[in-house]
Amino acid sequence: MNKKINPNTEMSIFEHLEELRERIFIASIMFCVITIACFAYMKNIAYILQQPAIGIKFLQLAPGEYLFTSIKVALYTGFLLSSPFIIYQITLFILPGLTKKESRFVIPILLTSIILFFSGIIFAYVILAPAALQFLINYGHEIVEPIWSFEQYFNFILLLLFSTGIAFQIPIIQIVLGILKIFSSTEMYAYWKYIILGATIIAAVITPSTDPVTQIIMSLAILILYSSGIIILKILNK
Repeated sequence: MNKKINPNTEMSIFEHLEELRERIFIASIMFCVITIACFAYMKNIAYILQQPAIGIKFLQLAPGEYLFTSIKVALYTGFLLSSPFIIYQITLFILPGLTKKESRFVIPILLTSIILFFSGIIFAYVILAPAALQFLINYGHEIVEPIWSFEQYFNFILLLLFSTGIAFQIPIIQIVLGILKIFSSTEMYAYWKYIILGATIIAAVITPSTDPVTQIIMSLAILILYSSGIIILKILNK
């Protein structure tokens, strides 16, 4: 159960461990409940994830493929939907050990990180996935009929969504580096030539498809995110 700790009282190592155990337990319960709910509504989730590939026929190529893929998708979705609550529990655990000055930065950074992660997922779902799938469908459609494996498609779409969400954390990394005075906004701007090359490489690595359209869009998104990180640091005088 939650214990009220006097902020002026130093907690012992055992109290810290008890608090950590409690936070992990609460976060785990929330993850399990959301994952079970996602599995129960798997048909609805599968329908949503199939929208970027409208018109494509999906096959079950092995016994139990749909079942095992459903479990995998439920786990990913459960983690995704419970991640804000998990981060909230982590924040509650580390907050008492932070100074007021540190709290002023940590809480906004965590909130912005969550927003950027979900923004990346939406960006991948609305823009990247349709662009990649249309390119792959149209390429050679006169020769082969696109009939895809249910499991391989969901591996593709989940990887694209999560990798894009992680890529959208670039401004957060920049802000942390700026606050810690490891790199200033001026130094980050000075490396713009290398950033363009790096954005191209990162886009090629994190996008599961090899089509140029998706990689160009992802590269531009990374450059915009990097530029926004520099602008924010300029505003913070870092």
